[in-house]
Amino acid sequence: MNSIRYRDEDLKLKDGTLLKSRIWLPHGEGPWPVLLMRQPYKREIASTVTYPHPSWWATNGYVVVIQDVRGQGGSGGDFSGFSQEASDTSQTHYWVRSLPECNGLLGTYGFSYQGLTQLIAEKDTPPPDCIIPAMTGLSENEHWSCEGGAYWWHLGIGWGLQLAAQKAQREKNWEAWKEIRESLESEKYLFNGHELLQRNDPDGMANKWLKLSHNRSLKWESYNPLDSWLRKPLLLIGGWWDPHLKGILDIYSKAKNAGGDPKLLVGPATHLQWWEGAHRTQLEFFDTYLKQSNNKNLFSQVMLWNLTTKSWESSNQKNNPTWCLNSKGLASHSHQEGLLMPNSEFQENNGEVNLVHDPWRPVPSIGGHLSDIPGEANRFDLDIRPDVAVFTTNPLLEDLRLEGIPILSLQVRCDMESFDLFIALSILPGEKANLASQVSTGVLRITNNEVDKKNSREIRLQPMLATINAGDRLRISISGSGWPAIGINPGQSKYLCEGPSPHCLVTTISLLLSNSKLKFESLISS
Repeated sequence: MNSIRYRDEDLKLKDGTLLKSRIWLPHGEGPWPVLLMRQPYKREIASTVTYPHPSWWATNGYVVVIQDVRGQGGSGGDFSGFSQEASDTSQTHYWVRSLPECNGLLGTYGFSYQGLTQLIAEKDTPPPDCIIPAMTGLSENEHWSCEGGAYWWHLGIGWGLQLAAQKAQREKNWEAWKEIRESLESEKYLFNGHELLQRNDPDGMANKWLKLSHNRSLKWESYNPLDSWLRKPLLLIGGWWDPHLKGILDIYSKAKNAGGDPKLLVGPATHLQWWEGAHRTQLEFFDTYLKQSNNKNLFSQVMLWNLTTKSWESSNQKNNPTWCLNSKGLASHSHQEGLLMPNSEFQENNGEVNLVHDPWRPVPSIGGHLSDIPGEANRFDLDIRPDVAVFTTNPLLEDLRLEGIPILSLQVRCDMESFDLFIALSILPGEKANLASQVSTGVLRITNNEVDKKNSREIRLQPMLATINAGDRLRISISGSGWPAIGINPGQSKYLCEGPSPHCLVTTISLLLSNSKLKFESLISS
């Protein structure tokens, strides 16, 4: 069989800008349905870090169009991020449907930035026939850059430098490109990356978001898909260890509220490492709606990967139990002293734990959705540190299925005007010593704190699904840092939360446990 044919073609926008696309064609005689991806990382790459090469989709009977967005790859104009995409997306859709090889049917796919470009368009733009956004979101604050008010340090700086390097390459600024590359490879970016962003891409999205997070500005952008688009066949793909998962769940809720019938898959995936078979599921979805194959009942509306049983399940959101935290003051020095108790056993005085955060030796982040090595992790060695407070249930008497968003509420007092709370939820298998299997993490950044005043705080963790077996235990871990997932809080609001610096102060965080509560909110909001 001959190789799949492809060609490059330009689209001239209304303002005269040329957008460059690469078009792969199936063998035989068309016309065929088209799959479109609009992305900022060069059309030749075509997101093959997660997706099969466009030639694979073409061998399955689809024209594939991979387009460089404005100001990236071979396309003209200046790159300004999400704000440019609505108009460019609308014009691209009209153009794609006019291609001689297109039979009039259009599907879109892509993750991350490429996920958002599928969802925003100008008013009255006809929708695609089906849409598969993966690992993306609509809020630049909550879904793209921050969690609990804390900037995604490792992720935000690293991604921003990738875009800054692409900008330097377009400008033939080889010195800047080499400096950025060296910083990433040596991991110096964790300490100087924000300075490189300011110098090389000051108006870029990552640097803009970092400034907004530090200034506590309310000028965050959020995007609203057209209802007519959300009502089209929609397959949303998320990963338990992906930072954009809450964005995917938000899009699902918006589609339901718009009258759509979206499908949702949340699997054992980081942002870049997906599960086996994800691409075939997407192909079957496209075949269903672009080739009218009889596969409309391929899977339930919501399918979730259970982190402990290692199997797919339908969503089953039941009322989960709640727990409270209890300690006689040694939960940070003895990993067996702090208790996570059923809420029915609430005591009027559940104790107090004083936690000292030393920025010279910050508690590291491991695994989860924000760290530099995401995914499953054993945090036992972290939990035995004296700057981590741990609270553990007694062995469960029966199996317990936990689906939803863990939320920890407690009263806190701190001797500094700014501090962080980094939370982890883990399972301790009854038969295995020295194992604390982390299933969810979350962070809350507190600024303008009333020093030494008691305040109620609520920390929302990453959504999850896991079954805890009888005999296993559940654990909450609390620390004052999660480096380098988030920057080190210096204790002073006037300084940036970045890497360890001379401005970082030792911070004492008092956990007041009498009104503490761990509960689970429904995964899907109605």
